[in-house]
Amino acid sequence: MEQEKGCSTNSYCCVLFLLKVESERRIFSLGGNEMKNRTKSRWKKIVLGLGLFLVILVIGLTIFIKNSTYQATDSALKISQSATQEKNYDYYTNGQKNDTALIFYPGALVAPASYSEWAQEVATKGYDVYVVHFPLNLAVLAPNAAEQIIKDHPQQNFVLAGHSLGGVMASRFVAENEQRIKGMIYLASYPDEKGALNKQNLPVLSITATNDGVLNWTSYQKAKQFLPKDTQYVSIKGGNHAGFGNYGVQKGDNKATISNEQQQTEISQLIVAWLQSRPNK
Repeated sequence: MEQEKGCSTNSYCCVLFLLKVESERRIFSLGGNEMKNRTKSRWKKIVLGLGLFLVILVIGLTIFIKNSTYQATDSALKISQSATQEKNYDYYTNGQKNDTALIFYPGALVAPASYSEWAQEVATKGYDVYVVHFPLNLAVLAPNAAEQIIKDHPQQNFVLAGHSLGGVMASRFVAENEQRIKGMIYLASYPDEKGALNKQNLPVLSITATNDGVLNWTSYQKAKQFLPKDTQYVSIKGGNHAGFGNYGVQKGDNKATISNEQQQTEISQLIVAWLQSRPNK
């Protein structure tokens, strides 16, 4: 009897022990889940915080870039109204079906309408001009923008051109599409190694201005190694960097000793003369 009583007592104790262990296990399990939930909540807050920070950063940068963009003068804006305004470019034409056209990449942070004066003058001479629109007015964000224009107008032969950074990006496109492009024009610009054209059989025109205070002249001279030996170099006496467009004074530039109107006229005349005389038309 005593042995049976001891067994009964031991069994009871075992049951109590197991219940206690199970209870503690559940408490521990609940505590672990709570910790996991807290950890997840903490990470969610961190991710949301980072996401909000990035959104604010992007918005801030966008506002800063837009406020830093050089806008076209009133006269340039008025002339640009003569162009056909497409979503991704302004189209200047004399209304005829012209075989050769120019695709132009504007300089960094320069509104496309700033180039309307010389673009219109070139168009009146029989060469359509497509002045490309870029995200935030930065050609570096869409360097292959010429691709769609070329696809949409298979009947035309295209020459690419660009001002400053726009010329660098245009040159890169030309370097990768030699068979589809008939020439390259640099306005106060030059190619980098990715846009090298020295091994290609393409006519090239390089136009600079003597009073340009923005162009890095040392880099410009070094970049000549990336251009064909028969590249035509022309300098506009008294012109400056901003004078390749019509958007007022540019930071770091030198003062021009000729009027903007005169520089615009010389640009259009040089481009037209080169287009008319270039080989491999």
